Amino acid sequence: MYNKVSTGMNFVEREKEVEKFWKDKDIFRKSIKLREGAPTYMFYDGPPTANGKPHIGHVLTRVIKDMIPRYRTMKGYRVPRKAGWDTHGLPVELEVEKLLGLDGKEQIEEYGMEPFINQCKESVWKYKGMWE
Repeated sequence: MYNKVSTGMNFVEREKEVEKFWKDKDIFRKSIKLREGAPTYMFYDGPPTANGKPHIGHVLTRVIKDMIPRYRTMKGYRVPRKAGWDTHGLPVELEVEKLLGLDGKEQIEEYGMEPFINQCKESVWKYKGMWE
């Protein structure tokens, strides 16, 4: 049914070759375009929060959540992929509180809401490159 895989194969290099082929030939976009007019399968994926470095837990959940759209694509559905991005919320605020040595609403208000909000906005850029 398939050719035996050589035990001497460099799997990292092979993966790079396949990735380059997909990128050079725009395979992913073509796979979506081929399904124009097919029933749409919508899959909403919550965004990561921008308050920390990516870790194995993020990778695992992304892989699992990626299998469903791929399966639906193979079953003939058009599955557009739109990822979200979360740059606000409690995780970001808690990280900034810790960074500034603040504890709770009263200390944040004493520090100043505007400077605190600006610090929250600025903090998300620290991790942006790691997520791209």
